[in-house]
Amino acid sequence: MKHRLLTKIGAAVAAVATMFAVAPGAAIAADSDSGSTLRVAGGTNYDTFNPFNATMASTTDVLTLVYDSLVENAAKDNSDAPGLAKSWKVSDDKLTWTYTMQSGAEWSDGEPITADDALWTYESIMKNPDLQTAFGSNVESIASVKAPDKNTFEITMKEPQAQNPGNVWILPKHVWEKQNAAKYANDKDVVGSGPFTLKSYDKNSGVELVKNQKFWRGADKVGFDRILFIPYKNTDASVQALKNGEIDYVSGLTAAQFNSLKNDPNITTYAANNRRYYSMAINPGAKDINGKDMGDGNAVLHDKKVRQAIVMAIDNKTLIEKAFGGYGQEATGEVPAVYPLYHWDASESDLTLAYNPDKAKQLLDEAGLKMGSDGYRTDKEGKPLELRLLVGAEYPNWVQMATYIKPWLKEVGLNVKVITESYSQVSDASSVAKYDMYFTGWGIGADPDWQMSINRCSSRPNADGSGQLSESNWCDPEFDKLYDQQHVEMDQTKRSEILKKMQQMIYDAAVNDVITYQQALVAYRKDKVTGWVAQPTDGGIYTQQNGYWGYMGAKPVASASGSSASASGVSPAVWAGIGIVIVVVIVGGVFFAKKKHANADDEE
Repeated sequence: MKHRLLTKIGAAVAAVATMFAVAPGAAIAADSDSGSTLRVAGGTNYDTFNPFNATMASTTDVLTLVYDSLVENAAKDNSDAPGLAKSWKVSDDKLTWTYTMQSGAEWSDGEPITADDALWTYESIMKNPDLQTAFGSNVESIASVKAPDKNTFEITMKEPQAQNPGNVWILPKHVWEKQNAAKYANDKDVVGSGPFTLKSYDKNSGVELVKNQKFWRGADKVGFDRILFIPYKNTDASVQALKNGEIDYVSGLTAAQFNSLKNDPNITTYAANNRRYYSMAINPGAKDINGKDMGDGNAVLHDKKVRQAIVMAIDNKTLIEKAFGGYGQEATGEVPAVYPLYHWDASESDLTLAYNPDKAKQLLDEAGLKMGSDGYRTDKEGKPLELRLLVGAEYPNWVQMATYIKPWLKEVGLNVKVITESYSQVSDASSVAKYDMYFTGWGIGADPDWQMSINRCSSRPNADGSGQLSESNWCDPEFDKLYDQQHVEMDQTKRSEILKKMQQMIYDAAVNDVITYQQALVAYRKDKVTGWVAQPTDGGIYTQQNGYWGYMGAKPVASASGSSASASGVSPAVWAGIGIVIVVVIVGGVFFAKKKHANADDEE
């Protein structure tokens, strides 16, 4: 009898989950508490909530709400702004940075935030290679750190550094020193300093964030009591849920979805200038950190002419128009136009790999790839040539791009096999260089130093994909020299020019065809949420920021009765009719940068 009852309840739960088109393991229910809840449509891709090793944008978007750095990026323009340090100064020789901590700041468990926490965090990253995935490049130039007292933290550099070194998430020493820091999951009852804390996470049910009542900027400045990232099978389902009032915010919309919501009286649509780019990576012949071959990329791609021909055979303007609905800017280098200080605003003459199929054919001929009678080229040994293009199935823009790229490459004689699978599979394959080409995306921080650092020879991973983070498994000693120069250049004009030259080198190497700085297409229920803060404030993004300003500023809209808007968006009568209560479970995750490669942001 008990078994039958449980079976019936399980069937009812499954039916409700199907009715609302949520992902397996997730369900939606009316709130049992009186607090306000912001429901965000999310995905299911997270790498780790361990801040030392998190690189996927979905994960860092969550952790950004939980932890502060000594120095934050201002909402207005991404410039340096006070974080856990209320002020800082640099010595005359540019080697010593001194930070004065915020007075009276507390962790979410009530323990004081002091310079000792900063000291423990920085020393942990500096001394332990297993803790360097996310912030390793941030500490490379640091000679030593010390905390003369509870309110003062000092960083002494090996050499002058252009980027403020106070940009590492500070962790609570009293929590982390008791753990194996490299393996600590950090996925429930998390102690943090940001506006929210991570209450719980389960891979089948997801993430719940709750307001940090000890938030040092003031809990009253945080609009919602809770944030849930609710997983949906696809964005079509999340759009329908938004229309039905079941969720409050959706990002990562396609142009068609975005346009379909424009005339809904309860929904606001917003196309934001994004800090992300989308690209197609091309395997240049990956090697591990010891210089040994890794992966199974096709050997013809070792030839730069072949990679350049592939880039020249692809019409990025058409991809932006057809796959992105025109919501995007044609890209040049890896730093988006939202960061004008470092963006490579290339002239037409600089873009030597612009769409030119005739030139692409010429390069392939020069590379010795002869055309066969079937219209496809052979490799240099005369064997049939097939290149694999990996596509994350969760991203319809990418699936659509593949339908254009395959015939374009056929036009120049290249046979492409499109392999569409889950992005987690694509990410795993890319981590060990088992690809020829694949679509990816990166979120760029306010300072491009980190993004450039993952293109160095020293950033190549271990043979199993662990260790350092490499963007494209590419290595050029000349690029490394430029990186070292910009890293210490204190003259902003000179540094900007070096960084633009570095982007041009990546472009010329044709290891990462940056296609577009797509606009971030979002929509939200205007009857449930208001107060979003953009970064930068002039047309910037609401979420996936270099900070927590968007989520912190969002607040519930008062209902007609004066109480906050319904958090569930589902009529109580409906739940009464169903006759069961389904516990809310959530899985966060928005757009990723890449498991092996992000943040990108994202770092992500």
